[in-house]
Amino acid sequence: MTDTLLRGRTLSFHRWPETVDDHAAYAYEEDGALLIRDGRIVAAGTYADVAKKAGEGVKTVDHRPHLILPGFIDTHVHFPQMQVIASYGAELLDWLNTYTFPEETKFRDAQHGRRIARLFLDEMVRHGTTSTVAYCSVHKASAEAFFEESHARDMLNIAGKVMMDRNAPDGVLDTPQSGYDDTRALISEWHGKGRQHVAITPRFAITSSPEQMDMAGTLVREFPDLHMQTHLSENHAEIAYTCELYPEAKDYTDVYARYGLLGKRSLFGHSIHLSEREADALSDSGSVAVFCPTSNLFLGSGLFDYQRYRSREKPLRIAAATDVGGGTNYSMLRTMDEAYKVIALQGEKLNPFQSFWQITRGNAEALSLVDRIGTLDEGTEADIVVLDAGAIPAMRLRMETVGTLAEELFLLQTLGDDRTVREVYVSGRPAKSDMATAAA
Repeated sequence: MTDTLLRGRTLSFHRWPETVDDHAAYAYEEDGALLIRDGRIVAAGTYADVAKKAGEGVKTVDHRPHLILPGFIDTHVHFPQMQVIASYGAELLDWLNTYTFPEETKFRDAQHGRRIARLFLDEMVRHGTTSTVAYCSVHKASAEAFFEESHARDMLNIAGKVMMDRNAPDGVLDTPQSGYDDTRALISEWHGKGRQHVAITPRFAITSSPEQMDMAGTLVREFPDLHMQTHLSENHAEIAYTCELYPEAKDYTDVYARYGLLGKRSLFGHSIHLSEREADALSDSGSVAVFCPTSNLFLGSGLFDYQRYRSREKPLRIAAATDVGGGTNYSMLRTMDEAYKVIALQGEKLNPFQSFWQITRGNAEALSLVDRIGTLDEGTEADIVVLDAGAIPAMRLRMETVGTLAEELFLLQTLGDDRTVREVYVSGRPAKSDMATAAA
């Protein structure tokens, strides 16, 4: 494969930026470059240094004056819910019964699943997201459709067939044994094929019986390198119902702990209303609390206490996500705009470097995949996004008064959308612009 040299303003993070002035937390090159070979970044730094390593005849793409960052990572999203996004007027449990479950019933049709998987990944790329952690429907065919489309694009995605055997319509139910068998079959067929990762996916305790939860725990023990994803403490009615269904548990988090579902690769969507005991249990196990601000606001679920969870004596590992279709936008930029507001309502602020750390390296760390994605480090996989802070008239006007990188990042976060994303590279190949068509 021909080497490719990307030139532009490069930004990648080493660690969490404590303040706006914490320059040691990131690497920024005003005239930077990346050398890409066989889907990986093989050199990064100043354009002058990287161009020397590239040699003559390298294909050069000049993205100046735009910013080049690692591709965004979305850690909690429901791909079957594309056609229920922006549905009016329900809280969580009513939302599921009124909109989600009827919609997901359609995914027993494999052709429908293939169509939505294609459109979903189109949307992810359009918004600069190069990796997702996706819930499929209960139907094995929906997960197969997702992985087929993801593999064809050479994307690194994590996904799982939802396991749910009660408290939902028949069209979206499996059994403890079929949920186990289908998940094992998907692991055998797809986990580690190309860049695909299978996640063990009990939807949440309300829709999984104790027998199914036990099967999910068995899968976690059998495949400890896999991710496990579920929902936790999103809504007060959900918490109360869960505790009725599992009266022997200390609290909602303890339900999952009793089945061995807590751990460093366990992702708990929402985690808003946690007691101190529950937060300690997540922290002690290394589990990840996934912050979904647009969904939490839209469904009226509550405000995730991001800064407290980070700064408590036993801090939580935190990821951020869109949670489409309860979430109202596919963009991680829009997600962090809402995250900023959720945190501000609680008397704290998230500086723009922290926001961009979160949706790149921070989410990669939460997924235990930072050695592969989430940075522009040499040796990592070349998933990259190119951002234009003057993409629309309002942004161009504001850019006339922007004087720092921090101000530019905050503008991108506050007014940016899919139009801000000028190009996306997946495994080193252009995936969004006319270059993608030419490359194909």
